[in-house]
Amino acid sequence: MADTSARSGTRAVRRLAHLFVGLALYGASSALMVRAGLGLEPWGVLHQGLAERTGLSIGVVSIAVGAVVLLLWIPLRQRPGFGTVANVFAVGLAMDGTLALVPDAHGIAARIAVLAAGVGLNGAATGLYISARFGPGPRDGLMTGLHRLTGRSLRLMRTAIEVAVVVTGFLLGGSLGAGTVLYALAIGPLTQFFLRVFALPAPGGAPGAAGTAPPGAILPR
Repeated sequence: MADTSARSGTRAVRRLAHLFVGLALYGASSALMVRAGLGLEPWGVLHQGLAERTGLSIGVVSIAVGAVVLLLWIPLRQRPGFGTVANVFAVGLAMDGTLALVPDAHGIAARIAVLAAGVGLNGAATGLYISARFGPGPRDGLMTGLHRLTGRSLRLMRTAIEVAVVVTGFLLGGSLGAGTVLYALAIGPLTQFFLRVFALPAPGGAPGAAGTAPPGAILPR
């Protein structure tokens, strides 16, 4: 019994570490894409556009948008997990913290290197926080909720939401460019790879299904 409790405690600590390290790295990766100046991921375009219009930091805008999206879960009858709420705050805080420490990249070679680092780190971060299995991010849950409500495919819901987000963010002044395209092409394969790398054992001690996401998760975020 004591041995079982110890294993459960160790697994819980590992899950929490995966969650919070993953969320912190996600925020840092988004900040690197901002510093590269070559285009952001879809929701990042919206966050940057709103930051330009409001004068708030992009991290604070990310938190505010995440909170609004989470409120949209209510009519969709989605149930947030601990990781869902942590996602709202941790990513934005980590993003602002990284932006305060990392200067803009200058020169095309440096900008491409920073962009590549941001996209790669984003894949690792997503694999980490999804492997923790504490619930999907607020934006992921919006997609699954609309999928269940409308009966439309997850792919269609994801595409419709992210197109709307990108167009709105771009019109507000967000950065759309080669980095946006690179992210769209690379994040799925990267996340699947890192899900295998960071897979945690199932509660019964058996290995988890490598390369598979928990229910409710959508890749990419």
